[in-house]
Amino acid sequence: MRIICVAGARPNYMKVKPVMDALEAAGAQVVLVHTGQHYDAAMNDVFFAELGIRRPDHFLQVGSASQAVQTGRVMAAFEPLAAELRPDVVVVVGDVNSTLGCALVTAKAGALLAHVEAGLRSRDWDMPEEVNRVVTDRLSDYLFAPSADAVDNLRAEGYRPDQIHLAGNVMVDTLLANLDRALASDVLTRLGLSRGGYALVTLHRPANVDDPGALATLLSALDEVAQACPIVLPAHPRAAGQLREYGLSERVRVIPPAGYLDFVALQASARLVLTDSGGVQEETTVLGVPCLTLRDNTERPVTLTEGTNQLVGRDRERIVKTALSVLDAPPPRRCPALWDGQAGRRIAATLLSGGGAAGHPRPTDLSS
Repeated sequence: MRIICVAGARPNYMKVKPVMDALEAAGAQVVLVHTGQHYDAAMNDVFFAELGIRRPDHFLQVGSASQAVQTGRVMAAFEPLAAELRPDVVVVVGDVNSTLGCALVTAKAGALLAHVEAGLRSRDWDMPEEVNRVVTDRLSDYLFAPSADAVDNLRAEGYRPDQIHLAGNVMVDTLLANLDRALASDVLTRLGLSRGGYALVTLHRPANVDDPGALATLLSALDEVAQACPIVLPAHPRAAGQLREYGLSERVRVIPPAGYLDFVALQASARLVLTDSGGVQEETTVLGVPCLTLRDNTERPVTLTEGTNQLVGRDRERIVKTALSVLDAPPPRRCPALWDGQAGRRIAATLLSGGGAAGHPRPTDLSS
């Protein structure tokens, strides 16, 4: 079988690696296509190097742009490549613009489409990612769900049972495969940190960092939390400029973006993590580190019911109150079923067996 695996942005790299490895180990011809949605060294090169991802077979160089322009560039660049390669299956992961663009091309080209991380729903249509994942699921032949709640979402939306596969979480595959290397990192020494002696913060969602009022509220809350526990904040490129303009106290330490291994090490040794990232909600759950999500909803509710995560929104008082409570009494460690490091192998086995490949879906009810 010839299988195209698509990656475009930082969250994709950790998700596509286990699938590629398992497919290649089973003898499939795997073609890695990098769309170039993320392309700078801090957001791209370091992850390929640290995770041991081989050089992409094709690099589409779509670059940065608005949602519509970027998705259009992905489609325009991927369409002739797909026509040339004539894959049996195209595998897309996550919910970025590259995922949607390549899914649309694949559905129209007639190849089978597999969506890894299918069925996640925030039900927040103001999030571009929600649109991307819902449409990608609608176009897909294989729906690989990371958790039981995602399976429930797909069933409620009317997808055929043979399309839906509870595979587990590929992000966890990558985390567990690299955990020992991450824990051997000297990042704490380099930054002068001690295990359990700091809170870790990440911010990148447009609703949090592009709205000056919302960002000021969050940073004010972080300043207060930092009085009880110093904060380390790796600055995502989206937030770096705004953070420089805000007068943060010295208790909130802004550092450059961290590579994968360093960031896992920072998470594992943190006393508390505050984030608006979906992937960080999952990783902290596996690591057993308390997590507060700075959003009003999450497409990963399993991290709330079976993990270490809590939703605190963007209300200053609620953030501070919950953070102080968690610092005083951390929640117990819990982890969902099948988050065991074997998701990539389950996905490869299904694809290579041809299971669930009866053609494009015809859901009966998309009202959910």
